[in-house]
Amino acid sequence: MLKHENPETNNRAFFDLQVNGYAGVDFNSDGLTAEMLHSVCERMERDGVEGLLATIITDDLDKMASRLANLVRLREESPIARRLIYGLHIEGPFLSPETGYRGAHPAHAIRTPNAGDMSRLLDAGAGLVRLVTLAPEYDNGQSVTKMLVDSQVVVSAGHCNPSLNELSRAIDAGLSMFTHLGNATPMLLHRHDNIIQRALSLSDRLWVCFIADGAHIAFPALSNYLRAVGPERAIVVTDAVAPAGLGPGRYQYFDWDVTIGEDLVAMAPDGSHLIGSVVTMPKAFDNLRSACGLTEEEALRLTSHNPRRAITGSKEA
Repeated sequence: MLKHENPETNNRAFFDLQVNGYAGVDFNSDGLTAEMLHSVCERMERDGVEGLLATIITDDLDKMASRLANLVRLREESPIARRLIYGLHIEGPFLSPETGYRGAHPAHAIRTPNAGDMSRLLDAGAGLVRLVTLAPEYDNGQSVTKMLVDSQVVVSAGHCNPSLNELSRAIDAGLSMFTHLGNATPMLLHRHDNIIQRALSLSDRLWVCFIADGAHIAFPALSNYLRAVGPERAIVVTDAVAPAGLGPGRYQYFDWDVTIGEDLVAMAPDGSHLIGSVVTMPKAFDNLRSACGLTEEEALRLTSHNPRRAITGSKEA
């Protein structure tokens, strides 16, 4: 068991499947150094995180491959990074190009799933790629999904809008997760036939991930979704970006001037839209208990046990 400096996080051992950055450090930065990676892992460990997947998001394929290779190399230079970074999560570039479903992923870099590009990214990850998020409706014959499953990589649907049959066929091919359900969807959806309802209807065959910050999903809706999925199949992730863990204030993140309020929600200065997630795992854990009514055991299952089981296959968690 880890000995955390923060007594409020002792014995929780959070496991976060989606971390883009933290404490001012961006995993997708071409300037990422070993010192920066070491520092961010120290901070995450103090915040009770025992394991994480460093997430590389959609960009030009050369840049994605370079960033994956850099993370692999830098991880080897730091004992704490080797301990905490269980592996890599590739979110994209095989996502839906549709506005709303694409989210913040750049349209110019979205690609149709294909074995050649996927192999290149897996090679850059040097055996550390544990999770890939893709849009299953664009994976012709589920060929990339089957390729990843054969390589023992977990495949997750995300930034997507498959029909019920398309999602079911992807699950038959080995897809086993849904990335941050309720996020990466247009503001206006069909009131009954939409991707959220389709995923919930198949949640007995999926691990279903959620961002528990009250902004990406309002807490009443999150509570409903958690009841639908059940504690055995639900997972909470942070999807944290670089300003996460820095607390309230104003920060520069890429070209954005980010304002983080007391609620730990990152907003544009005019309050018009979210700019990524800056929730921490301790805060998400507290939100599950205070805003969603989960017990401590249930909250721990969603933030530690289930994500670990989904990625490692461990039955002990």
